[in-house]
Amino acid sequence: MKTEPEVGIMMPQPAEDSSASASAARRRWDLAAAALRAACVASSLVSLSLMVTSEQRGNLSLFGLEIPLHSNWSFSDSLQYLVGVSAAVAAYELVQLVMMARKLLSKGTSVRSRGHTWMLFVCDQVFAYAMVSAGSAAAGVSNLNRVGIQHTALPNFCKPLPRFCNHMAISITFAFLSFLFLAISAVLDVVWLVSY
Repeated sequence: MKTEPEVGIMMPQPAEDSSASASAARRRWDLAAAALRAACVASSLVSLSLMVTSEQRGNLSLFGLEIPLHSNWSFSDSLQYLVGVSAAVAAYELVQLVMMARKLLSKGTSVRSRGHTWMLFVCDQVFAYAMVSAGSAAAGVSNLNRVGIQHTALPNFCKPLPRFCNHMAISITFAFLSFLFLAISAVLDVVWLVSY
């Protein structure tokens, strides 16, 4: 006796599974955003600490004269601006990270509403622009210290003050890295707004 093959209809999965997968996707986005914020806090704090500890004394030989030099981050408005912005970014990102961690540990999503996400997006943009402008201003000072002024006899200051210049350069690099993390955070905010 020949049996006919059974014909079946594939039923869609229950709605609970789709909401569970959406919740898992949100959680992955939240974890990625938290990791970015943690990296931004770390890079901002490294930038801040390197700049604040950059100080050195040395001697500059100019036309046979020994001129004593003392260099400190607080002598330049651009470097003070970088310190201030790095501190503000670290504080902002730390507050956001604590809020996200609290929500993630309670098994919820870290962003409560679309309005909150828009606020995060705007703040991320503002701090990203502030960080890139501070890094650019400090990079100009760093470049001037490294190459000197070409059309005058003013030499570069990094030969007698290498530790100060190296601290400054590494601090500026971490400031630009913080900008990158903030920019990626803003992109994630937009993706979250579009997706959820």
